[in-house]
Amino acid sequence: MQKYECTVCGYVYDPEQGDPDGGIGPGTPFEDIPDDWVCPVCGAEKSQFELVED
Repeated sequence: MQKYECTVCGYVYDPEQGDPDGGIGPGTPFEDIPDDWVCPVCGAEKSQFELVED
């Protein structure tokens, strides 16, 4: 699964880990996260994340 990075603070969303504190379970692809989800580190909107290229 693809990882996405917050362009504001550098937090990387790893779908294998999810964001349990934000209500996103492990194994949740970034595309399936609700649009109102925000970065758990800085509060940036989902739209401010970019795909991490391998």
